[in-house]
Amino acid sequence: MEAADFMPDEAVIAGIRKNIEAYEAARASAVRQVRWRVPLFVGLVLVAVAVIAWLFNKVADPNEQWFSTPHVFLYFIGFAASILLYFQAMKPATRLQQSFRDTLLPIIFGFIRDIGYQHGGRPNSFDRLPREAVGPFNRQAFDDVVSGHYEGFPFELYEAELREGTGKGSSTAFKGVIVAFEAVEPFPGILVATRRTNAVVGFFRGLFGSKLQELSSGEPFLDAAYEFRTDNVEAARPLVTGRLAQALKWLGETWPDDPARVALNGGDGFLLLPQAKNFFELPEISVPLDYTRHVAPMISDMGAMLATAALVRKIGAKDEAS
Repeated sequence: MEAADFMPDEAVIAGIRKNIEAYEAARASAVRQVRWRVPLFVGLVLVAVAVIAWLFNKVADPNEQWFSTPHVFLYFIGFAASILLYFQAMKPATRLQQSFRDTLLPIIFGFIRDIGYQHGGRPNSFDRLPREAVGPFNRQAFDDVVSGHYEGFPFELYEAELREGTGKGSSTAFKGVIVAFEAVEPFPGILVATRRTNAVVGFFRGLFGSKLQELSSGEPFLDAAYEFRTDNVEAARPLVTGRLAQALKWLGETWPDDPARVALNGGDGFLLLPQAKNFFELPEISVPLDYTRHVAPMISDMGAMLATAALVRKIGAKDEAS
């Protein structure tokens, strides 16, 4: 798979560039607004706090001027108000960026049929994702969600962050991109290939009775990196020792940082690509948008992920279908 395979033709690129030109004009206007809104909004709060603090000094103990209990509460309220008004001052920029994404993403991903896009919504396929593929979590957040048809199969691709715990003690169960797709051949049960956990996690999982059984691929390198678990060992074994093992080897070469994960649940397949990067992120509002630097890599990344999913979905296919 080459990046050029997913690039739009010259006519589409010309349209994208025209949209970028329109965005650039609006971006320059938004930057000008932000430049005066931020110092004005925050400055008014600082002035108000200073005036009220001076008035407090009139009734405060001489030894507590500027640092009495009412002063401290005032500073706290002023700090909170400054943060709130800062985001209010930045609204023209944030609204512009999101509206541009809503308009541009369906255009640049022209190789996707029936494309749909939403920001921050709960993906339709998420509830069908086997929880064994990501581990326990109690909080989830979604960024961009793209759906459509690629090479004849429906898919849903979304950025997700799943966390367990609260506050500073929370841990990341998964952060990256999840591609949900329709499997060529439904798997009769659940099969997951996930990063191998340490012995302690495995002990507690066994202690509390996970319904999935572990099996081996017979490949020492893969078995050291992955855990293969299923509720249908008989159906899973030929996949784990065959096409799934081959797919994971290939994924190890194309996704070397953190092992990609694969999950099958009946007719649903899931490719999980751990990654801290925001794939559909536009540059800061102060940075001019450039097709070559900002848009073309986005197209290439999307095409590569969907082409990878197109290969993974054939894991359970019969020879003639694959």
